[in-house]
Amino acid sequence: MDGWEILKQADELEQRGQAFALATVVWRQGPSSSQQGARAIITADGELHGWIGGACAEPTVIREAQRVIADGTPRLLLLGSPDQFGAAVPEGMTVVPISCQSEGALEVYIEPVVPAPHLVVVGRSPMARTLAELARALGWRTELVAAEEFTATTATEQSMVVVATQGHGDEEAVERATGARPAYLGLVGSHRRGAAVLGYLADRGLPADQLDRVRVPAGLDLGHITHREIAVAILAELVQLRAARALAGAAGAASARHATAPATAKTATAPAATAKTATAKTATAKTATAKTATAKTATPAPTQAVDPVCEMTVPATAASFPLAHDGVTYYFCSTNCRRRFEQDPAAYAPKETRC
Repeated sequence: MDGWEILKQADELEQRGQAFALATVVWRQGPSSSQQGARAIITADGELHGWIGGACAEPTVIREAQRVIADGTPRLLLLGSPDQFGAAVPEGMTVVPISCQSEGALEVYIEPVVPAPHLVVVGRSPMARTLAELARALGWRTELVAAEEFTATTATEQSMVVVATQGHGDEEAVERATGARPAYLGLVGSHRRGAAVLGYLADRGLPADQLDRVRVPAGLDLGHITHREIAVAILAELVQLRAARALAGAAGAASARHATAPATAKTATAPAATAKTATAKTATAKTATAKTATAKTATPAPTQAVDPVCEMTVPATAASFPLAHDGVTYYFCSTNCRRRFEQDPAAYAPKETRC
């Protein structure tokens, strides 16, 4: 590969989100086999693409490039025999003695290429759109996808995923996201909502170590704020984690500050009996709004059922949290309603619609 082909490949690696180092020969002293201006790409696992020198220089450049990738700091190397340069080495240059049959020498500049952060925002709410716009303004690779379009392959272990589905498919989106094991996984919602989601997923058998990685609520805790400010709070947390170089480990180790454990979720979501009517009205209002928003793109509706708790009409599908009780299958608008039914089936069973 010549220098221009190397740059094209560097662009491809950056687009894929892969970190690497770019090494450039800025000076040579014959009879070195390299040429001034020669370039090579070195990946984190030590794979080299291009030509930077012969058997003496190449292992040294690979080793130093891996260090550059690890600490994120560029280096200017002077490669040669120990007695070649004496006191004539400029300040800030790293001299790396190499033992070669020839008396050639190389000056190589190695720079880290760290891809822009990859952020996946799941949801179509105003907050989700605002967050995506802010991240793009920072130059981040940002994807805004609807909950039904999001899959585990949308993200990687280097990605940051924010689930902002506003109660519409939270459970499914979080479950799919955990499969990608992203560096960051946050759920937009209250502590109570998060406890219900995590509790439901725990009941479905998701491992505790995956659930512990979910931050609920996502973002810095700034109290009661607007949706635009929530977007800023989430982005601020992501920037903070990146600045501290703790992104890869923080998702699992620091979840205690935000997340509620699944065991707590089972009791935290149990509402007072007097709140049933108010909760049902709120849930019905949310569903009515959701139906209006999606009416233009709705596909033919599947068989319908009535949530026995809040009396909402829901699709009689696996996405509506089905529960079999006394030979009858019930469907629910959310895990919250399903959990209420489980706690006291006799109070709700007469309202059931068979499917």
